Amino acid sequence: MRRILVLLLGLVLAGCSSTSPDDFAADLGVPLKVTTAVGSLEIPWDVKPLPGGRLLITERDRARVLLWRAGHRRVLGGFPTSKVWVSGEAGLMSLAVDPRFGSNRRVYTCQAWNLAGGGHDVRVIAWRLDPTYRRLVLQKVLVDGLPTVTGRHSGCRLLIVKSGALMVGTGDAAVGTNPQDLTSLGGKTLRLNRLTGAPWPGNPFIGAANHDQRYVFTYGHRNVQGLAQRADGTVWSVEHGPDVDDEVNRLVAGGNYGWNPVPGYNETVPMTDQSLPGPQVEARWSSGDPTLATSGATWVRGQQWGDLNGTLAVACLKASRLLFIKFDAAGHLMWVRQPSALQQFGRLRSVTNAPNGDLLVTTSNGADDRVLRVHPLG
Repeated sequence: MRRILVLLLGLVLAGCSSTSPDDFAADLGVPLKVTTAVGSLEIPWDVKPLPGGRLLITERDRARVLLWRAGHRRVLGGFPTSKVWVSGEAGLMSLAVDPRFGSNRRVYTCQAWNLAGGGHDVRVIAWRLDPTYRRLVLQKVLVDGLPTVTGRHSGCRLLIVKSGALMVGTGDAAVGTNPQDLTSLGGKTLRLNRLTGAPWPGNPFIGAANHDQRYVFTYGHRNVQGLAQRADGTVWSVEHGPDVDDEVNRLVAGGNYGWNPVPGYNETVPMTDQSLPGPQVEARWSSGDPTLATSGATWVRGQQWGDLNGTLAVACLKASRLLFIKFDAAGHLMWVRQPSALQQFGRLRSVTNAPNGDLLVTTSNGADDRVLRVHPLG
């Protein structure tokens, strides 16, 4: 243990954000109770709480939206499952619930879509959930044309931030030119008006001639899987690396995060390539070698979490664990913990805050998947 703490301290003092999984401190801090909130699911991509103890859940490959309450579930009507394109990593993905849900009953989904004339894209759609909690009614396609080719790197994460803007994390669709192309919506984080779908007025490229470029908040990303806003208002992303260097990034408006896998789709280039023109924003944490397939994330809130309060909880698919990553007020890495209580459920994809401060975590094993509830016993 002393070797681990010394090594982590050395990394922080050296200003290095890369940490090998073997160097993580395990089972430190508050003990955790992990229970199954919802079982018998198939690749539940996201989960969000609704009033009255309800949970809203998306299943990627079945392309359906589920409502769960008190042990009972139903498939919501009105959602056009047949329109969702399911291929590889593409399907029905992220969810967001409007902060004014009590009055407008709006929810948001991101999914790959079958286009009427052939082909596919990824799009964000606003829905209204009817008062009986039985049916979704389409309100508006907020943004479409997010690229997808085979389904690879088609992930789409939604987050409504304190300003009221809707942020969207996108993958590069495994097309090497997309991340650095400001006219492509792939390999970006986007920011838009959640009610109208218009680009957010304060976006860094709002005056661009190209309409799609006006949505861009940051660029140079490979495959954004997680978005989370810290209590200080900063927004952080989590993304997959190739064979090395999954990343946690603090987003800065107009920032280039340095992924440029060209010519072709050359995955041997650095995740943050400092040889590119201009400054590239370095990651705040990196997995190093090997990757963990980091995915969804949220900031842990509540004194009941003890030392884990204020950490970034990050789900890992390949590594089958939940990381708790501590950053100081300036955003520098302090430590990483990986409780063994969350290393026995297989692949973990999404992490969401429950109203009481618990965490809701989805598994992604392809069969008998679950929504887990993680409760601190502090």
